[in-house]
Amino acid sequence: MAAPGEEGDAMSRYRSPLVSRYASAEMAFNFSERKKFGTWRRLWLYLAQAEKSLGLSITDEQIQEMEANLDNIDFQMAAEEEKKLRHDVMAHVHTFAHCCPKAAAIIHLGATSCYVGDNTDLIVLRDGFNILLPKLARVISRLADFAEKYAGVPTLGFTHYQPAQLTTVGKRCCLWIQDLCMDLQNLERARDDLRFRGVKGTTGTQASFLQLFEGDHSKVEELDRLVTAKAGFKRAYMVTGQTYSRKVDIGVLAVLASLGASIHKICTDIRLLANLKEIEEPFEKDQIGSSAMPYKRNPMRSERCCSLARHLMTLVMDPLQTAAVQWFERTLDDSANRRVCLAEAFLTADIILSTLQNISEGLVVYPKVIERRIRQELPFMATENIIMAMVKAGGNRQDCHEKIRVLSQQAAAVVKQEGGDNDFIARVRADPYFSPIHKQLESLLDPSSFTGRAPQQVAKFLKEEVRPALIPYQSKMGGKVELAL
Repeated sequence: MAAPGEEGDAMSRYRSPLVSRYASAEMAFNFSERKKFGTWRRLWLYLAQAEKSLGLSITDEQIQEMEANLDNIDFQMAAEEEKKLRHDVMAHVHTFAHCCPKAAAIIHLGATSCYVGDNTDLIVLRDGFNILLPKLARVISRLADFAEKYAGVPTLGFTHYQPAQLTTVGKRCCLWIQDLCMDLQNLERARDDLRFRGVKGTTGTQASFLQLFEGDHSKVEELDRLVTAKAGFKRAYMVTGQTYSRKVDIGVLAVLASLGASIHKICTDIRLLANLKEIEEPFEKDQIGSSAMPYKRNPMRSERCCSLARHLMTLVMDPLQTAAVQWFERTLDDSANRRVCLAEAFLTADIILSTLQNISEGLVVYPKVIERRIRQELPFMATENIIMAMVKAGGNRQDCHEKIRVLSQQAAAVVKQEGGDNDFIARVRADPYFSPIHKQLESLLDPSSFTGRAPQQVAKFLKEEVRPALIPYQSKMGGKVELAL
């Protein structure tokens, strides 16, 4: 096959599947070149407006010219300038100046590259959280509805993936919800903890701005405050080097990695339940589970979440290592790495949240399968209840214990060695020793009597913790999500 030329079509070039295949349009735009460079121009406008208000010689005409060209970006010219200058910020300074000839002299006045670079990153991170949070809240809301519906439906619990005491379908779902509520809180805190880098200059000393304002420290401080407010932040970092501390990126990606861990656990549980045929994710009418095995109903949505969640969890290693090797006021070995890991973390989180919402809106429960599995395991779990009932009827605990031990081992042999059903209760019914409680066996084997306070826990948890946490997102709860390819 001949290699495609440089001007080949889109199918001839690698495109990240995070954008081309999965991510939402809003998150893809948040990390787009247009958002980035449009934000640079707005930051240059904020700086010029603030400098003018504090007495620098900047005219209304210059400000108006900048305002009129915020989105008039000649990307081809910028690319040509960057190829010539080998500097992305100066390339865009020249490109902006080209369409703002009157303002050319005051664009980027007193600033360093990180004024636009780092401050834009912080805006994009904040906006990324604002995209993710309603999506996470919607997932929690959908799962809360599911938990409420199945709050009292008994199901076999597992520890070590071995049969354990009964729980309920809704209670198990609340374990998922509780993890996601922690993630909601973590994402909110990470967003709210973000500050603006502000107007700090080349090494963070604000020396260039102090010179512009002829040594007036109060005006430099006010400049920092004004630009920070214009960008929509309440606070700026009081001290920076050339960049804001790269530990900030660690905090951001750590909460996203934690979200990835939660979703991986949830979707692994769903995959295991699908194998047990107790609960399945949505399966569309024309969906094909296998090219070779037409009967298969693979949990592909949950598998996708697990696959991408693993990627999300690993990305936090990048900012950890970057922060560790930032020499003194900064080195540039952070730049290329951050272009990749920050965007990919938010894009990946966006994808798995949308996919999990799709899953949670269409979970299918098979009560009869759940009941059958309970019938297979419950007889052994009911042995203590049977012993207590026999003692109340006048029996001896030790004698009863020995009788049950023998019968339960016989029943276990039928299940394990012969592949038959658990016939323990039938053996109890056939044994005259247990005749005093034969009429009680049905009530002693009622699955709902083995679930403890699970239904009450579900109701209390949803009412007191989950629903209140979702109140800030109520206006964005509507609408289902369509699954990406």
